[in-house]
Amino acid sequence: MKTRRPMHRKKLAGFFLCAALGIVGPGRQALAQSETSQNLATPESYKSRAFAMEGMGTFAVGPLVPSLYGNPHLFGDWGGAQTWLTKHGMYLNVALNEEYMANVTGGRTRDNVLAGQVAAELDVDWQQLAGVKGLWTHLLVINGHGRSFSHTLGDSVTNPEQIYGARGNVVAHLVSMYADKSFLNDRIILSLGDIPTGSFFAFDYVACSFMNVSVCSNFAPGKYVPGGRDWPSGNLGGVLRLRPTEQTYIMGGVFAVSPHSYNGGISGWALAQSGLGKVSSQIEIGWMPSFGKNKLRGNYKLGAWYDNSRYPNLYEDVNGNSFQATGLGRRYEAGMTSAWFMFDQMLVRNGPGVTDGLILIGGVGYAQGNLVAMRDHEWIGIVDSGTPWHRSGDQAGIMFQHMDMSHTVTLQQESSLALGLPYLDNQWGPVYGVQHWENVYEAFYSTHLMRGTTLQADFQYLQRPGATTTFKDAAVIGGQLTSNF
Repeated sequence: MKTRRPMHRKKLAGFFLCAALGIVGPGRQALAQSETSQNLATPESYKSRAFAMEGMGTFAVGPLVPSLYGNPHLFGDWGGAQTWLTKHGMYLNVALNEEYMANVTGGRTRDNVLAGQVAAELDVDWQQLAGVKGLWTHLLVINGHGRSFSHTLGDSVTNPEQIYGARGNVVAHLVSMYADKSFLNDRIILSLGDIPTGSFFAFDYVACSFMNVSVCSNFAPGKYVPGGRDWPSGNLGGVLRLRPTEQTYIMGGVFAVSPHSYNGGISGWALAQSGLGKVSSQIEIGWMPSFGKNKLRGNYKLGAWYDNSRYPNLYEDVNGNSFQATGLGRRYEAGMTSAWFMFDQMLVRNGPGVTDGLILIGGVGYAQGNLVAMRDHEWIGIVDSGTPWHRSGDQAGIMFQHMDMSHTVTLQQESSLALGLPYLDNQWGPVYGVQHWENVYEAFYSTHLMRGTTLQADFQYLQRPGATTTFKDAAVIGGQLTSNF
């Protein structure tokens, strides 16, 4: 077993700006800084539970479910409080993220938006606290504030911002609350509770280095439909993870599907909502190789899920014609499907950290086009640590994304246009024209300012915002400050 290594600044920053670290949500990838130099402590309980699980929806190495434990804190050891907590098996972290975005040209309106959140995570190792072997519990709560940049931009298909999502302005929004129990020396792990499904399945921590949230930490279209919701909206259910070898894993999950726009309500705490009779079943297999003497780390994953709920066809009435033209009831179809292939592969190693190097990332995602407005999504990018230019705490990256809307939703919108009716909202929000496809080009640079604190500059160019020709192509500038207290 490997020694538990800390999550780094970047990992921590994104945990709270776009999700949560490890399998509780999207977390930003680690920066290229020596892992041992950032380690605050390495208790034996973590050593005994160290588990290479980056392909299982978590960071590369860590306990059953990695937390922000081990990250440098802006305020150090909190006057000894952190040491006392970790000694008793409690890993508490509080972090701040503030994010600014503005479009310098194009889009629905010219505007600039500030949004942010404060988040608190508590992970408890019950073996260390109370002698219950192999049991962990996890709780993540966030505060959100600000406005939606996607709304003012007129593009809900790809969201340039990370921080403002499905929780709006709330005092305390529940993101996740669940337990893990391990068996057979951590070869089998069962997780039960309120879990963002995308925190386990179709998870890519490296993609969260970018501010555009469409692939952080799991991809659109899968994360915007009821059966596969990602952070900060969870589903009641469970995940079983199996690790047959050091470099492979298999995991499956079953989740209750909520018919509501927000699982648990806008605050996330109303877990016993009505209409939870249907389920989403998910499966993923993965390979986590290390190549050559430099241990060039890779993650390759293939997965799918099926939601057995009934959903309205985006275009057809009960007879297969346009429901807008005939006025008849919409056709409801049982079963919604999504599938994906994702990878990240280190090409050049710059240091000892799991992401200290030049990393290629990419993937393809698919959803059932008669029920989901976005049919497919492809992305490719590259991320590098700052070690080659003597800034080991910095990071830079570029990415390209392409998204195709479904033929069915295009027919619906053409019908709206011909009938003089307003366009109907879909899973991606307001629609401003007939949707076909959209491209996104992004580049960022992240600078380490001080202990536990980073500042990132970001540029995005959105070709056909909202997947329509209604608005001119948009050039977007952004920045974010993240700090772990």
